[in-house]
Amino acid sequence: MKQANANFDFDDDAPLLEAEDLTVSYSTSQGDLIAVDDVSFTVKEDEIFGLVGESGCGKSTVAQAILSLLPSNGMIPSGSIRFRGIELTELEKRELDSLRWENLALISQGAMNALNPVQRISTQIVEAIQAHREISKQDARERTRELFETVGLDPERMDDYPHQFSGGMKQRAYIAMSLALDPDLIIADEPTTALDVIVQDQILKRLKELRDELNISVVIISHDISVIAETCNRLGVMYSGKLMEYGDLKEIFANPYNPYTLGLQNAFPTLRGEQADLISIPGGPPDIADLPDGCRFMDRCPFATAKCGEAHPPLESVGDDHASACYRHDIIEEMRTDAGKRDTWDQLHAEVAASGGASDE
Repeated sequence: MKQANANFDFDDDAPLLEAEDLTVSYSTSQGDLIAVDDVSFTVKEDEIFGLVGESGCGKSTVAQAILSLLPSNGMIPSGSIRFRGIELTELEKRELDSLRWENLALISQGAMNALNPVQRISTQIVEAIQAHREISKQDARERTRELFETVGLDPERMDDYPHQFSGGMKQRAYIAMSLALDPDLIIADEPTTALDVIVQDQILKRLKELRDELNISVVIISHDISVIAETCNRLGVMYSGKLMEYGDLKEIFANPYNPYTLGLQNAFPTLRGEQADLISIPGGPPDIADLPDGCRFMDRCPFATAKCGEAHPPLESVGDDHASACYRHDIIEEMRTDAGKRDTWDQLHAEVAASGGASDE
């Protein structure tokens, strides 16, 4: 089913996907609000890359920007997004339509509700295939049967309506649709939302298997750091529109350099190693209509100093395929030790409560 896209002259030596200094803003009654601020990352061939962060950090906006699916008030005032060397921000709608599904596919947030409830699932997949391929309906239906088998669904159920499927089955059906044209890259925005933990595990395992079987790359966007830890090779940790830490997943989890990453690790349980009480990060992210001049995480960070209030720290290399945005890398061992202590965060919780701000506890 995979065919070369005749509309583009791809650079085989270029990275699969590369975002460079990407900034995304929304035009509102309060002015232009920056949701993604100067973000850079690369997605390699045949890898699963993760973007993780709290709700509202800008990770879903990144996905929408890549596929040019921003709402009407969204814009990219600066930066670049390149797919195999092709600048996506400069493409016309006709060119984008040719690229979507064919080379880039999306599993959208709330994908379980994205299927048309009054059309058979097979009809929806067949239409997607025929929109891009000169292929008979019979051949498109045969391809749909293959896709159902690929994602672990009974092909005999492909003519069912969405309401006849469970949540996990609908998610698999949507994944089948995203694979219809053998894309090079799938962007999965919160692919396990609203699924129970057993079905979540099945979906994540299948995504990893598809990466190996079909030689595709996947970008997984999630607020759940455990989802990222289970599936990804590399990741970016986002906070308030900024990339806080970036690089090899194993290196980041073994040797985190950013206080925000340390805080996220405290907030999620682990099945391996020593068990410890969960520690939440106090307060909440800043309002993007009133962003601080300094580090975006400063007001929630127990290690902040006056310097942190001057400007947001640049993303600096701290190792091989590992970068972090923090002014306090010189005391990293102390931060790693103290970040695991509840007392370190309790004072911040108390300050947030005293100021009348919301606390996560």
